[in-house]
Amino acid sequence: MARSITLDEANKVIEAAIATANEQGTKMSIAVVDAGGRLVSFARMDDAIWAGVYGSHGKAIASAAFKRPSAFFQDMADRPIFQGIKAGEGDHMILSQGAVPIEKDGEVIGAVGVGGGTGQQDEDCAVAGAAAV
Repeated sequence: MARSITLDEANKVIEAAIATANEQGTKMSIAVVDAGGRLVSFARMDDAIWAGVYGSHGKAIASAAFKRPSAFFQDMADRPIFQGIKAGEGDHMILSQGAVPIEKDGEVIGAVGVGGGTGQQDEDCAVAGAAAV
């Protein structure tokens, strides 16, 4: 049976992502999902833009679904296959930079998505968060 991220691990991911956001001087929303793309933990930093709530979660869902960084799909997001997959899953995915899978012992156990900064700032926070597990 596949292992999924625990709440304790998800909260460590969020703490590390927030630490990186603080270093950058950005205000972020961070969503951690399990391997099936379901929300495990979420945090919105004080004064973070409200749209980051949706962006972080949507990017995390995409990363978990494909077991790749969400940035991988950014240039292909308008292709019919990806539009069809998004529509089939309820149109929650966001195929844009800012989320990465979370791996442990060679297995994807979830994903972390970040929203609120530039795509690169979001991804830097996501990478730092994923590295905390």
